[in-house]
Amino acid sequence: MSRTVRLGALIVLLVVVQVAVFPHLRLLGAVPDLGLLLAVAVAYRDGPEAGLVTGFFAGVAFDLFLETPTGLCALAYSLTAYGVGVLQAGVLRSPRFVAPLLGGLAGLVSGVAFVVIGVLVGADVGFTWHTFALIAAAALYDAVLAPLVFGLTNFVLGREPEPINTWYAR
Repeated sequence: MSRTVRLGALIVLLVVVQVAVFPHLRLLGAVPDLGLLLAVAVAYRDGPEAGLVTGFFAGVAFDLFLETPTGLCALAYSLTAYGVGVLQAGVLRSPRFVAPLLGGLAGLVSGVAFVVIGVLVGADVGFTWHTFALIAAAALYDAVLAPLVFGLTNFVLGREPEPINTWYAR
């Protein structure tokens, strides 16, 4: 099975779990962003472009279940995953706490980007202290679940990143 098919199946699985299961398992009123965690795991593992594409498709899949403008999650996930991929290039070693740290920080950045972009485009996303408290709670939830999603990503995609074959690099 190709890497793209495995990654697509993983996106579908995580979005379905996020939409069907986690609304019943709220932590401080918030649910985690499993699609964002997947995009961050792919960006950390395979680089910024892979994270950007994964974030876009995971975000669009999650956007289909929201009342906000379609593409808002896709943009927030993509930008956050790309940023993680760019920052990952400077990391020489991976400490054990990198998954929870990246999960929590990515949750904060993506949540704030979602709200700010939503306000800029005129969506009713709520720009209150309660919204930012929910973003912080979701980031905490993301930090807790990040090691699980990073491990699942490595299991499904393999331990080592596969080389990208391109027709122009022969």
